[in-house]
Amino acid sequence: MQLRSSPTAAKSIVGNSRDLAGRLNRMKTVKWSPERTQVNSWNEWDPLKHVIVGYATDCHIPPPEPALEAKVPEDSDMRGQWGKRPQDMIDRGNELLDTFAEMLRGRGIRVDRPTPIDFSQPVVTPDFETGSGFGCMPPRDVLLTVGNEILEATMSYRCRWFEYLCYRPLLTRYWEEDRNFRHEAAPKPRLADSDYRPDYLSGNISIETRLEWTAEKYFVTTEEEPLFDAADVLRFGKDLVVQHGFTTNLKGIEWIRRHFPEHRVHATNFPGDPYPIHIDATFTPIRPGLILNNPERRLPDDQRALFTRNDWEIVDAARPAHNSPPPLCYSSTWLSMNVLVLDPKTVCVEKSEVHQAEQLDRLGMEVVEVDLRDAYAFGGGLHCCTADVYREGGIEDYFPIQPDFAEAM
Repeated sequence: MQLRSSPTAAKSIVGNSRDLAGRLNRMKTVKWSPERTQVNSWNEWDPLKHVIVGYATDCHIPPPEPALEAKVPEDSDMRGQWGKRPQDMIDRGNELLDTFAEMLRGRGIRVDRPTPIDFSQPVVTPDFETGSGFGCMPPRDVLLTVGNEILEATMSYRCRWFEYLCYRPLLTRYWEEDRNFRHEAAPKPRLADSDYRPDYLSGNISIETRLEWTAEKYFVTTEEEPLFDAADVLRFGKDLVVQHGFTTNLKGIEWIRRHFPEHRVHATNFPGDPYPIHIDATFTPIRPGLILNNPERRLPDDQRALFTRNDWEIVDAARPAHNSPPPLCYSSTWLSMNVLVLDPKTVCVEKSEVHQAEQLDRLGMEVVEVDLRDAYAFGGGLHCCTADVYREGGIEDYFPIQPDFAEAM
């Protein structure tokens, strides 16, 4: 009996090999409409048309846990405190987030909001138990949009184990309305004790020691299983730049690399940061060819080649306008550079961060001031409190010259 391949099978094989190219081309040509959901975002700067903005509702200071304890500075006013944040602070935070959402809507951007869960409930699994959840102010930490896919990150804090549930109603709706939308979830980690290094939990670790460990790429998370927060990933079209630090380990970066095989994935680290968590207050793309870099956490010279060889300019960000973070805030003063780019000529900057606004103005950007400082404590700044759903444009190759060592960065 002679076996022959059918024309249908042959077409299927050819079709499979062209799936990605065809999908990308379709997304380049389909025009966005506010009346229907489309998921599409390839970078941090194309014109923003649809975004998720978080809530401060029921946000908690979680009880001590390994990854969180390693992050909280020794002199923080949150040391020894946990429980629901003061209601007046929550109300003020929501007021600012609501105003920000309305401003975006006024600019023709569709804004969706999460559905908060009861964060006072203990988080319990067979491997751990912690006294409460966290909140849903920073969707950027949980959701990574790459093209027509939104990926739920593993998360690295036990208190944030169930945070993805706040966004499931939206993602379910997107799946029903956009037939091209891919809703993916990375494998949930166990977050057992073996995921964390006991050295970081001994307390009273000096800043000098922390900086030495960061330079040596020795972080609180081990390589027991893949771990990553979405806010450690920056999107540059065909390239994804991922910070290796407290919340993302090398196995997490390798998982991202395997999950997005059509992309080039580059690991970065910033030796000047004693608390390396999330990349968006350290390395901030503004438009094609321009990046702000935290002057206290400069990208190492050996990792700059990807950018410099492709004529990208990396400039030191302006100094923050404040000497300390707001009360009960995990983040550093460098949320000043945690900006939201609306399009390659327009950027949202926190209203009180006058030095950052002046610098971006000099760099040719229209600056939109947004009052958000009193919401910092709930999870971050303007980039943190948002997650892209749709930006106009398709995938581009911004780094056609790839250094030989780029994959090992």
